[in-house]
Amino acid sequence: MKKKLLYTAGIAVALLLVVYVGLAFFLGSIVKAGVNRFAPGITGTKVELSGAEISPLSGSGTLVGLVVGNPKGWSDFNLMSVGRVHLKLKPFSVFGDHIVIEEIAIEKPEFLYETKVISSNVGDLLKNLQGSSDNKTADATTKSGKPLKFEVKHFHLDGGIVKVGLGPAAVPVPMPPIDLTDLGTAEGGITSSQLAFAVMRSVTSSVVSATAQAAKKLGGSLGGAASDAVKGLFGGKKK
Repeated sequence: MKKKLLYTAGIAVALLLVVYVGLAFFLGSIVKAGVNRFAPGITGTKVELSGAEISPLSGSGTLVGLVVGNPKGWSDFNLMSVGRVHLKLKPFSVFGDHIVIEEIAIEKPEFLYETKVISSNVGDLLKNLQGSSDNKTADATTKSGKPLKFEVKHFHLDGGIVKVGLGPAAVPVPMPPIDLTDLGTAEGGITSSQLAFAVMRSVTSSVVSATAQAAKKLGGSLGGAASDAVKGLFGGKKK
């Protein structure tokens, strides 16, 4: 009898493990497919995510191999590349219409900064995101057609590098860390494009700030452009 109970328990554990692994793979597939399907329409650029893993019980997960291409009119290089993005979601909220993300932690992302007098590639990406945020045409939606809402309790970016220039001549510059809290909390959730715009505004500011520091180190050759870029991006007057 005892042997039979142990045998039954073993089968039950094995089935639960299969279900858990299957659900984890399913969740990762949902996230990967969602990013690759909706993100390009929001950014107006190439966006590719290589893989995603999400635990159905803890909500912890990792996105692997995320790249965002340059907007039109700039080089063919990627504007951003990230090896890993760590997530912690409210368990099973990914199945609802209001996804609660406890934390997004981006480690050591790499950005490429290109500028033409008072315009820049990051500035153009921000404009694309603002347009998507205003129009809401590219947002992920629920089965009923309503926009999927997101809430991010904590966003953290650390160890970022901004490359100023192209190819072998590019100068890597350390990027200031970014900490954002309660994105979409007061609104009861925001759309994917609104979330992307809110994050990118801070990222853009940090990228341009790092670039301005690089300009000083390079003898000020990019100083005027960097200064005008800051004002152009955030509504200030141009010189």
